[in-house]
Amino acid sequence: MFRFEHTIFLNLLLLLPVMLVLYLLYLRWKSGVARTFGDREVIKQLMPDISQFRSHLKFTLILITLGGVLLALANPQVGSKIEKAQRKGVDLVVALDVSNSMLAQDIQPSRIERARQSIARLIDELENDRIGLIVFAGKAYTQLPITTDYSAAKMMLSTVRPDMVPVQGTAIGQAIDMAMASFKDEKSGKAIIVITDGENHDEDALEKAADAADAGIKVYTIGMGLSEGAPIPIYKDGEIVGFKKDQSGSTVITRLDETMLTKIAEAGNGIYVRASNTQAGLRKVFDEISKMEKTTFDTMNFSDYEDRFQYFIGLALLAMLINFLLNERRSKWADKISLFHPAKNQK
Repeated sequence: MFRFEHTIFLNLLLLLPVMLVLYLLYLRWKSGVARTFGDREVIKQLMPDISQFRSHLKFTLILITLGGVLLALANPQVGSKIEKAQRKGVDLVVALDVSNSMLAQDIQPSRIERARQSIARLIDELENDRIGLIVFAGKAYTQLPITTDYSAAKMMLSTVRPDMVPVQGTAIGQAIDMAMASFKDEKSGKAIIVITDGENHDEDALEKAADAADAGIKVYTIGMGLSEGAPIPIYKDGEIVGFKKDQSGSTVITRLDETMLTKIAEAGNGIYVRASNTQAGLRKVFDEISKMEKTTFDTMNFSDYEDRFQYFIGLALLAMLINFLLNERRSKWADKISLFHPAKNQK
């Protein structure tokens, strides 16, 4: 198993092609300037000690040095041993509403942002549990299959945004159905957390929640929004430029449908919690889930990772040393040595 311990440094490798482009532009500019002074062959005769090849070689060595340092900082590692471990936990699938109504700001900073913050905190509290992520609006999509890789879960969560599902609506039933299909074959410890404002829901949500309960899967719902509702902002270049209006020109107010979300939770043998500006409901739901029977499952982990950064440090030092010893000008004493014309060296 191969991995980089600090992947953030790999992003800096983009500097290498940028430097190459800048160097090529510099050479083009330099060539243009040289042409203004006269014929290239004449200029070469006037400056016989200048070696274009050595200049290119020195720049290549600079790129190799920088690349080696960045790869060393990223610390490539090789997993030399696989361990099989048993864990006890529950399987969670979070179904997050990403419809435009989740942009409303009756819950600060917005319904969708508060939901993401709460899910991130939930992931931080997980230990041996597995988690998956589904996003939905008019349709549902699996954003992350069930996994114990919490770093991947937080990374995928950070990419969630309201415009990622083009079809508007609130397909809670489809999201529950997709979550049910995501679970493994274990017979216990499964829960679905639906985070939504419940507005414009589909009609089969109650039926799907009941199906989940029959399969031993509890369905919890968290209502994002306040009873008085809020307008749906319209963004342009990250700034609010107005609010969504209906056909008559009136501002659309999105309101939380607590009645439906309560019914869905009851059908799924779970509980309903309404979010507010002081708490987002996941704490209470997670406390309920922690009481569930834990599932024992096997995980395969690579251990005893061995660092390989030293090879790239060595490459960078070697390139740096060669670059230091290499002169852009031709060496006069080297020009006196001719292996192919020994007669010229004889007096």
